[in-house]
Amino acid sequence: MIRPAAGLVALICALSWPASALAAASTTHAIQVRIEPDTQQLEGRDQISFDAPRAATLLLSTRFRIDALAVDARSIEFQARLVDGLQHISLPPARRIDVRWSGKLAPLDSSLDHRDTLTYDEPASGSEGTFLPSGSGWYPEVEGALARYSVALDLPADQRGLVPGRLVEEHVAQGRYRARFEFRHPAEGITLMAGPYRIEERRVRTADGREVRLRTYFHPEIADLASGYLDSVEGYINLYEREIGPYPFSEFSVVSSPTPTGFGMPTLTYLGISVLRLPFIRATSLGHEVLHDWWGNGVYPDYARGNWAEGLTTFMADYAYREREGPQAALAARLAWLSDYAAMPRDQDMPLDHFTERTHGATQIIGYDKSAMLFFMLRDEIGKAAFDQALRDFWNNYRFRIASWSDLRGAFERTSGKDLSTFFAQWLQRAGAPDLRIVDAHSKLLAAGGWRLSVTLDQGAPAYTLSVPLAVRTADGEITRRVELARERGTSVLDLPVKPLAVVLDPELRLWRHLAPSEAPPILRDLMLAERPALVVPTADAAVRTAAQELAAQLLERADTARADASALLVVGLHADIDAWLAREGMPARPAMLAATRGSAQVWTVRTRGGRVVLLVSARDAPALAALARPLPHYGRESYLAFEGAHAIARGTWPTQPQVWKLDRH
Repeated sequence: MIRPAAGLVALICALSWPASALAAASTTHAIQVRIEPDTQQLEGRDQISFDAPRAATLLLSTRFRIDALAVDARSIEFQARLVDGLQHISLPPARRIDVRWSGKLAPLDSSLDHRDTLTYDEPASGSEGTFLPSGSGWYPEVEGALARYSVALDLPADQRGLVPGRLVEEHVAQGRYRARFEFRHPAEGITLMAGPYRIEERRVRTADGREVRLRTYFHPEIADLASGYLDSVEGYINLYEREIGPYPFSEFSVVSSPTPTGFGMPTLTYLGISVLRLPFIRATSLGHEVLHDWWGNGVYPDYARGNWAEGLTTFMADYAYREREGPQAALAARLAWLSDYAAMPRDQDMPLDHFTERTHGATQIIGYDKSAMLFFMLRDEIGKAAFDQALRDFWNNYRFRIASWSDLRGAFERTSGKDLSTFFAQWLQRAGAPDLRIVDAHSKLLAAGGWRLSVTLDQGAPAYTLSVPLAVRTADGEITRRVELARERGTSVLDLPVKPLAVVLDPELRLWRHLAPSEAPPILRDLMLAERPALVVPTADAAVRTAAQELAAQLLERADTARADASALLVVGLHADIDAWLAREGMPARPAMLAATRGSAQVWTVRTRGGRVVLLVSARDAPALAALARPLPHYGRESYLAFEGAHAIARGTWPTQPQVWKLDRH
């Protein structure tokens, strides 16, 4: 399946398939395709076979014409329904369908930015690359069916190409590159990539003794990165074999794209050249994509009942890497999740089991962040040993099968011996989260010695069943306890050996909840997801105003930026303009640490006393401002940044202040 890659890369929509599609898993494609990238011409043949006669509807892009169509070796006449750029061709029951088609692909558009790639699904080709996504209608797909396939590629000799699956053969002869791939497991679609690639290869052994082929398909300008990427892929396969089970496929390839895309598919990941150059991608997004060959490509989510694969992969990859750095890095990751959630307008919230694919910032917050936090809280609930064993059992039982959230829950219940119905129901089936607050706390000295502390918590309605971490500050240090809360408001009593001085609510951020304003430092995402953003450009300079408008178009998910009732402000200008605007509005001056860093542009957030977030973008000149349009949207979790051109030279998040109730406050 095509699924979005993690980290800073652009995200593309994943496909949604009903559980009933598994019944059609006996479909098999045998495709031959010839592509001329310079002219965007495609010619294809497909032999589609079924284990038993069945009716089928073929889906093919309106870019192509069908040159021949036969059902059980008999040519037939047909009529196509045109829906959303696809021809729908209904055919009578048959064991075999033979199709020949041809046409012109869209020209490759290397100017696509991260936002464009969210919705762009045209099959496209050019000398710098060919990308034919599944679902784009580049081949005659059988509607609603998982399918096995073989694909034979025919490309010019200076091109190399691949589809997900096992490389069976390849060679160059008579000025053409030819390769054949096969995928023997039920797949959700076929995606084809090609380009002027330089291939590097390595063979490794899996935990069960099989040989796996690792490859990089890189454009010439990044070919020197190949060895490092192969090292990293090998390391991730070893890691996840230890944690889950043997790697399920015969190969894994890292493939470069001329556009800023990021995909994960069975046996490969497809990442933009600019992304692959980033030094941290090997330590972050790459591991996420390798892990998807277990979760998502090895066990298929039951999309009709929600996509669990993105959250589990985020938890076991992106978050796990932060845990290995240490407790503070892990805490920062949880703060980032909860800060993103605090920035999301509440009317965009939805139950987690409604999430199927990432289409915008709000769906990422629910489908990736909240889902990952669910697995974090579940590990706290049942313990690491039971949690890890459940995932190994789940893999063994559902390998290359469709599985739902309910199937996952069953695995965790069996290893833990606990009824987890309430836990999963409240975190999966509800939109929202607790608004957890300390509303009272007092203590008294006990006659027998020691102290009794009473803490009253309020979480709002509807109530969740929570085990709430508290830290009690004393002269001798902190004492950590958990208290149970299953009502909207409840009081818990703790007996302590020493006098309590203060109570801190959930200091390690171990619960999915709405942060209090003091706990959620303002970040770029507050503006990016704002329901009513407004753009302020305090200058008459035409070039600056144009660059500001372009930046707003890239940064904001809401297009209307001329509002009198703005819930958040984007203020863009030159350094002198911004300083003057801050003075006129009576707002704090430019942060000293950014003034010292300087750079060609500076970006920072401020929360006003009324709670409105202001994002300030201050640049040296109009070109410095224009240089921010591409990189800035990728830094939604930051509170401040400094740039030199398009490169961030400083970034960070303002400190958070936990909820603290001081016992001598009255």
